Amino acid sequence: MKQLHKTIASTLGIGYIGKGGGTVAALFTALCWYIFQPNIVGQCTLTIVVLILGIWSGNKVEADWGKDDKKVVIDEVAGMCISLLLLPATPMMVLSALILFRYFDISKPLFIRRMERLPGGWGVMLDDVLAGLYTNLILQLLVYFKLDLS
Repeated sequence: MKQLHKTIASTLGIGYIGKGGGTVAALFTALCWYIFQPNIVGQCTLTIVVLILGIWSGNKVEADWGKDDKKVVIDEVAGMCISLLLLPATPMMVLSALILFRYFDISKPLFIRRMERLPGGWGVMLDDVLAGLYTNLILQLLVYFKLDLS
């Protein structure tokens, strides 16, 4: 069971890459989202499942790996899913979501850093959830005001 949580938390081993693993996990998610273009139900279901698995596995691997270890990249997957949720999956939109999400995730402005203080899997996941929400909000506004990201 412990190995299952490590596999989930590292997103099938991507987290073992080391430096840049979060970016690779976000890029992997963005590419899968673009290629498979899930419908609205699929998007919501996938996002919720990734969030639940991330919190659960984040709690389990913390004892072995420590608080928010760099091998844990399921949070970047969740953040990218939220970034892309309910948006058109055009190449420019997906690329914009990737760039904005990584900016928010790395720089951690606007209360994002505070989320890391939460215990266990919650702290691991919620900073990326908030980065994804900020990204999605910006992109939704661009779509609403009909700025072309096709």
